[in-house]
Amino acid sequence: MTTEQERLEAFERLLADTRAQLADADAQLAELKAAGKVKTVTYRELFGRKTMLKTMIATFDRYGLL
Repeated sequence: MTTEQERLEAFERLLADTRAQLADADAQLAELKAAGKVKTVTYRELFGRKTMLKTMIATFDRYGLL
């Protein structure tokens, strides 16, 4: 069984990782856009991933976790 402190630390790691993944997706999307590759499967997949990550962060915020 995990303690409250362990759960908090796990959430903080999750949040940091989610934010890092979002920043990475943003950077990759910018590179693809600059190369004119906005209609590629890779761009669309990254855009979907970015949307999912933003939704996760918004959910954390809605529940008062941020």
